[in-house]
Amino acid sequence: MPILAIDTSTMVSGAAIATKDRLIAEVTMQLKLPQSQVLLGHIEDVLKIAHMDKKDLDGIAISIGPGSFTGLRIGLASAKMLSYALDIPVLTVSSLEAMAYHYPVPNIYIASVLDAQKNNAYFSLYEYNGKNFDEKKSICVMAFDEVIDFCSKLDKPVIFVGDIAQKKADMIAEAPNVSLGMPHLCMPRAANVAMAAMPKFLNGEFANIMNLEPVYIRRSEAEVLWEKRHSQDKTGENA
Repeated sequence: MPILAIDTSTMVSGAAIATKDRLIAEVTMQLKLPQSQVLLGHIEDVLKIAHMDKKDLDGIAISIGPGSFTGLRIGLASAKMLSYALDIPVLTVSSLEAMAYHYPVPNIYIASVLDAQKNNAYFSLYEYNGKNFDEKKSICVMAFDEVIDFCSKLDKPVIFVGDIAQKKADMIAEAPNVSLGMPHLCMPRAANVAMAAMPKFLNGEFANIMNLEPVYIRRSEAEVLWEKRHSQDKTGENA
């Protein structure tokens, strides 16, 4: 019952193959290369490393967002393509929840944060319950300094994971009650997506790929600018 997991929510491109109780293979690359150039190659590589064929797969797990608008679209399009071609189900996982799987440790909180531009962060807070992770704060967009202030006042230590956490390491180091995850346990990994998706696979909680879309949380900068310009054009016409 192997499933293929992919994560394209950030600059990290990753693919992994896992079963219920084992990570079979994983490929991770953290370079500033377009996901469109590397993802399919990583899927081919991880299948080769695992000595498997695409036909051996029973499901596909994908990080559905939030994160990079372009990366999420590429990842989801690839998952849908494989689902159609192989007639296997798709499972979706929050990008932020998947990062929490770096730290299955009791009595701490994990602050999963991804860059939402302009010093803002996609933010959610998790706590390990001995089996999986409880969401202690729902996914939202907050100014990163407000995220740090919020976490520094919590009743348990907080470990930050995510790309904007790495960028703001100095701010985290200066705040009480918070710390930055280790470099190899900070950015998204396809293996985490596989582990987070496995209970859904076993319970038959499959996504409907006919209406499946990335979870963006907010609109892209391009959409905001287009709407602003379009509104200005209409105002000019009515003047």
